[in-house]
Amino acid sequence: MTEPPGTRERILDAAERLFAERGFDATPTSIIAGAAGVPKGLLFYYFPTKHDLLRALVSERLDLGPIDPGALVEPGDPVGALLNLSKALSDIQAESAVLGVIVWREQRTHPDVRAKLREYRHQVQGIVERVLRGSVLAPITTRALHAAAAAWVAILSIRPHADHGESGEDAGIDLRALAELICAGLDASPAPA
Repeated sequence: MTEPPGTRERILDAAERLFAERGFDATPTSIIAGAAGVPKGLLFYYFPTKHDLLRALVSERLDLGPIDPGALVEPGDPVGALLNLSKALSDIQAESAVLGVIVWREQRTHPDVRAKLREYRHQVQGIVERVLRGSVLAPITTRALHAAAAAWVAILSIRPHADHGESGEDAGIDLRALAELICAGLDASPAPA
C-alpha cells in the first residue's frame, strides 16, 4: 500500500490545528487521524505515540524562520530596532498555531516542549543581541548587551507575542516604553566595581 504524498504533513497540520483548539490532552489520536483523512494505524506508523506527534510538531514547526538581523538594525535607534524585531517575531508567530497557542500551553506539562521553547528563546536572544549591537552607536559591554537581550526576550515571552499587536497595547503592555527603558540602561555608565 502506498500513501498519498504529504500524508505526514497532513497529520501534522491536523494535530497542530486540533492541539491549538482543544489542547494536547483533550485531543484523541482518532480525531487527529480523522481530521487528516488517514486511518489511525497510519498515524501511528508515522508517530508511534501522541507524544511523538507533539515532539515532531514542536521540533519541526517552532522555527524563527528567515529573520535577517541586519534588516532590523536601526543605527542610532535601538528602540526602533527592538520594535522591528518584535514585529518580525509577531508576523512569524501569526503564521503558526504552534507558537501562538500550543507551545505556551503545553510547556508546563511536557518537558520536550519546554526544552524546545528554551532553545527558541536562546536563538531569539542571539538575534536581539545582534540587532542591538548594530543599532547602539556607543560601545556596549557584553554583560549589558546580554542583560538587555535577556530582558527583551522575557518581555516578549510574558504572553504569546501574537496577542500583543504591533505595539503591545492589546496585552496591556507598552512595548515602546519597555524598549526605551531597556535601551536607556544601555546608555548608562557602568557602576563602579
